[in-house]
Amino acid sequence: MTSALPATTRSITLVDVPAGLPVPGNFAMTEEPLPAPGPGQVVVRNRWFLVFPGLRTLIGGEVEGVPLPSIHAGDTLFGPAVGEVVAAGPDTPLRPGDVVTHLLGWREHALVAAADCAPVGDALPDPVAHLSSGSSAYGALTRLAEVRPGDTVFVTGAAGAVGTLAGPVARLLGAARVVGSTRSAEKAERLRSELGYDAVVVPGQGSLGEQLATAAPDGIDVLLDTVGGDQLAAAVGAARRGARFALVGALSGQLAPDRDGGSAPAEIDTFRLVTLGVSLRGYSGVDHPDVPQEWTERFGGWLRSGEITFPYARITGMDRAPGALQELFEGRHLGTLVVELPPV
Repeated sequence: MTSALPATTRSITLVDVPAGLPVPGNFAMTEEPLPAPGPGQVVVRNRWFLVFPGLRTLIGGEVEGVPLPSIHAGDTLFGPAVGEVVAAGPDTPLRPGDVVTHLLGWREHALVAAADCAPVGDALPDPVAHLSSGSSAYGALTRLAEVRPGDTVFVTGAAGAVGTLAGPVARLLGAARVVGSTRSAEKAERLRSELGYDAVVVPGQGSLGEQLATAAPDGIDVLLDTVGGDQLAAAVGAARRGARFALVGALSGQLAPDRDGGSAPAEIDTFRLVTLGVSLRGYSGVDHPDVPQEWTERFGGWLRSGEITFPYARITGMDRAPGALQELFEGRHLGTLVVELPPV
């Protein structure tokens, strides 16, 4: 079944690979014909798509071990999106009007295999919440770090898409004290007042190790790390015996202008890891396929009960999407950043 479709649609493409962090001038909004769906395909009118730091790695080309392809000059950007099916080809269970998630964001319309779409259902009260990064936070805290009642948890990059959910989730899992890091004093206050962080350290405002010793005087039991670099090193210095470290991201490398987004070196005290029996593991969603459904069910319940919120900022309009990516790299927003495409 195919309803009337526009003749053309717009998308954001990479014009050239930047030397350093991408800026809006590295992208262009292009217009191209919109084909009708074939067998097993649907056309989705995107309503929201995610702006995420992993695009830096994909554009930089250092994708070894990453389950996504590089983005080359002339390619359309992509990423998680939520939209409405507006046309469906034969041999597909989806129908116009169905709201789905898929991975072809950064365009107004996506021609996508129905098998690559997931109906959103009513598990979450707000469709935009399907673009949260909470699954990674929840998976790392339950599968790797295994937060226990009474734990002190340290979350680096606490004002980002993962961190704004990791802290509240750690608390719901039993943590007694939750400490975060962010490079903005304003965000530090919001993390305390809005998201329940007990203390927040601010890199660049004195010794990070000394700040962490004040924020967690008895040390930390769990680290959820989205940054790496100096912040990972400071966490090692604050570790208690048997601490569990879960590494979810490496923003120190992805946001470094002199790197290509695929490496984030850190100098850490491995002797301390050995003598204190600290475990350090990287979290990858592909290794835990059961987590997304479990997370969605618990997230929906927590949202409806008011035990948790979903902090996000929305930028309206396809023409503002390249600027939104720059704003993400500059740390202008708290939580998840999405581009909203108003209905036509």
